[in-house]
Amino acid sequence: MEAASVRVAAGRPKTPQELRRLSYMSLFWLAAREARRVTRLWSQTVLAPVVSSLLFVIVFGLSLGNRIRHVGGFDYEVFILPGLVAMAMVTAAYANNSSSIFQARNDRYIDDILAAPMLPWQVDIGLTIGGVLRALMIGGALTAIAAPLLGVPIDEPLILIAASLAAIMLFASLGVIVGIYAQSWDHHSFVSNLVIQPLAFVGGVFYSVEILPSPWEQLSHANPLFYMVDAIRYGFLGQSDVSPLVSLPITFALAGAMFLWSAWLFRSGHKLKP
Repeated sequence: MEAASVRVAAGRPKTPQELRRLSYMSLFWLAAREARRVTRLWSQTVLAPVVSSLLFVIVFGLSLGNRIRHVGGFDYEVFILPGLVAMAMVTAAYANNSSSIFQARNDRYIDDILAAPMLPWQVDIGLTIGGVLRALMIGGALTAIAAPLLGVPIDEPLILIAASLAAIMLFASLGVIVGIYAQSWDHHSFVSNLVIQPLAFVGGVFYSVEILPSPWEQLSHANPLFYMVDAIRYGFLGQSDVSPLVSLPITFALAGAMFLWSAWLFRSGHKLKP
């Protein structure tokens, strides 16, 4: 699917400049459609995950706060908030895009998107925007509500932004990939319930991996979600189990690999063409 191959049904062929402008206009409207899908159902896409994460803070903070008063020099409810923000964002990015792409394939309106005058990477970005926007809205709302109430600092805002964007992009692209490969809603739910959530719970969301005995501490370092949670926690608290010089490159590398994979699927038409 190359922009240069697009021709007008009647009249003169479009110039390369016109094709480029048309491709970016198509990208804009596709991204706007995906963003509209998120904002129109804001009570389900944004409010519900925010409330669920706040309940985690209340339940775990109150129930375990008296037993685990401090972790790494921070109150327990302060320590767990960055991990909950990370978990809420990556889960939302994945769920939004996997369901959106699968529905597009199931209803076959993906054919109209693929027929639009866009390059494969533009189609990929346009369909990814919804999950990215949803995750950013959830992360922003959680931070704006819970951080002042709990007294959670933001010591390294640039690292927080970079780590959050990389983690969101990784799982938004993963959602696109699963949405393309999935043959039923069960496949979409399988990855969410049996892969992402378990990895998040054992990735240091509710505890520091440094307190784990061997070999569990070492095994935790094989969990990719551990590095994302740790990088985001460093952005909030200025403290982490591993250096951001380690966690950030790993997160960016994984995000880049997932994006390239999803872009390749659109370029090749794999699993997309009937």
